[in-house]
Amino acid sequence: MKNILFALLICTLLITSCAKESKPNPFLIEKNHVGLLTDSTQVKDLDVIFANDSVVRYIAGDEFAGVVNSIEIFEKSGKKLLDLSPREALDSTSVISSVRFLDERYKTEKNISVLSTFNDIKEAYKISKIDNLINSILVSVNEINASFTIDKKELPSSLQFDMNMTIDPIQIPDNAKIKYFMVHW
Repeated sequence: MKNILFALLICTLLITSCAKESKPNPFLIEKNHVGLLTDSTQVKDLDVIFANDSVVRYIAGDEFAGVVNSIEIFEKSGKKLLDLSPREALDSTSVISSVRFLDERYKTEKNISVLSTFNDIKEAYKISKIDNLINSILVSVNEINASFTIDKKELPSSLQFDMNMTIDPIQIPDNAKIKYFMVHW
């Protein structure tokens, strides 16, 4: 009888320990969420989501200017993690429209982070579009709703000064570093 009870207790412990849900990775970037942030996260929820971090809201002087105010997320140690942009300024029920990554721990499922190069991006994802801006190029990846900004200083000199030129992925050096990495919802 004791052996049966002991075996039943062991089986119960094994089943309950396997049934526990794993905690989501707070640094994983996917198409519709970043860690615990989702495309439906409201500004008012940020203090709960980042309870162990510091949430800094910059309020512009003139709310009638229509400027979307940036929200910065810092670790308690002072290291800046993210810049968040709400869809509507000064509205606590507004959802987050974009997330800019500043910490290298934030990575996509295919291991792309702010430390990645253009070659890493093109090997992991299909490039949707390349926009030629004044001082940078913007590489868009629709698969994860992301855009990667690369400084034109990373490009050959023949591509740095003509804003009207169409830039093909083959013209961008593989070792070109990412300046900014953002996800848009």
